Amino acid sequence: MVVQLFAYEQVKAFIKTRITSGVWKPGDAVPSETALMAQFGISRMTVNRALRELVTEGMVTRIQGSGTRVAELHRISSRLTIRDIKDEVEERGHLHASRVLLVATEKATLPLAKMLGLRSGSKVFHTILVHLENGIPIQHEDRYVNPLAAPDFLQTDFNRSTPAHHLLTRAPLTDASYQIEACLPGKEIARQLHIKASEACLAITRRTVSGAHVASLARLVYPGTRYSFAGQFQA
Repeated sequence: MVVQLFAYEQVKAFIKTRITSGVWKPGDAVPSETALMAQFGISRMTVNRALRELVTEGMVTRIQGSGTRVAELHRISSRLTIRDIKDEVEERGHLHASRVLLVATEKATLPLAKMLGLRSGSKVFHTILVHLENGIPIQHEDRYVNPLAAPDFLQTDFNRSTPAHHLLTRAPLTDASYQIEACLPGKEIARQLHIKASEACLAITRRTVSGAHVASLARLVYPGTRYSFAGQFQA
């Protein structure tokens, strides 16, 4: 049995989908709390949490007496672009390749199930790959995928395509959260990246949502000497 997203996350996904698809334009009114309560059958407190988080993310604005509106473009701040690493490498004129270490169907542990919006023991897809640029390892990717979001995920030939490409095309992104931290790679990841276990790395843990489902949870580890993180700001 599958557990859907938390109620407030469903409201967020609904509103974000309307905004990112262009159905709602900057300045357009967002349905009132009362309308969203009736549509989703949830409490005002739950709707209010969803709207507060969207305000924090810069997607909407709330003004007393004027309701909630889609944020004007100048209010949308820094964004992390989610791209396929293969495209990034090839845009630099370099050769991308992958080493596939694991492709499996597993049962979700309780912590993993909570992150993916599933019940403990539910079926999940698990892949581990190392991505190379001109033959040099630049990323260790450990990813879990929700079968409800991408049922044919494991049918992909990951020697020819990438998990990110499959998800971006089959489970379009509507929401994402991420955490960036410095770390040591550990013995096994260091071996796969051809670095010392004492070498500093950058790790990005990313959770993506597609519509009503959490699509994937990925941990991406990069050797610190081979990767830099850059963002783009819109004013």
